Amino acid sequence: MNDHAKRYGTLVLLRHGQTRWSETGQYTGRTNIPLTDVGMQQARDAGERLRALFPDGFADGDVYCSDLQRAMTTANEAGFLTPTLTPDLEEWDYGRAEGRTRAELFAALGEEWNVWAQGPTALADHLAGERVEIFPDGQQITIINGPGESIEDAAARARHVIDRVMPALEAGRDVLCVAHAHILRILTTQWLGVDPRFGRNLKLDTAHICALSVYKGDHVIWKWNV
Repeated sequence: MNDHAKRYGTLVLLRHGQTRWSETGQYTGRTNIPLTDVGMQQARDAGERLRALFPDGFADGDVYCSDLQRAMTTANEAGFLTPTLTPDLEEWDYGRAEGRTRAELFAALGEEWNVWAQGPTALADHLAGERVEIFPDGQQITIINGPGESIEDAAARARHVIDRVMPALEAGRDVLCVAHAHILRILTTQWLGVDPRFGRNLKLDTAHICALSVYKGDHVIWKWNV
């Protein structure tokens, strides 16, 4: 069967539900923070939308998830209790931007910084270290401001995921990946074969769904941010 006639499966992406930091605008990379109550309900609602969009569901072994808490909880609340966990789907490591807002970074640097343009590894050394943030419920979160990760390294992780799921897609099975906004946007650029910085043009809200597919031999976006 030629490539144009083959029936490929769909690569489905689900961003995790709301967290406290997704509401405050703090960069949330590797810090393991929980969903809010709103985020838990968003995840359940996303599960309902997934079942409506993909009534045949996903085969055992065809659901992949970041191993960070907010993604795992989202997968579970959406109805996927035993996803395959992989660090390749962890969020982009924001390094010295972790836990900070864009306004805080501007105040610290004296100039605008854009994660897509300059990247985490370009941030000043004086922002490095560890600190603790206390949530309103008393929970203490340790924030590690390390060196961060280049966008090229994040894109390489995304390509590992694509390579891993391609056999299932080529066999006509749908695959679900539950993860985070930036890594899923970067993964989409690698699916399309474009520069990973194009991900800045792909808005992805909490607990929203995207679908990537193959059309007439080309890798395409079928649905986005639904």
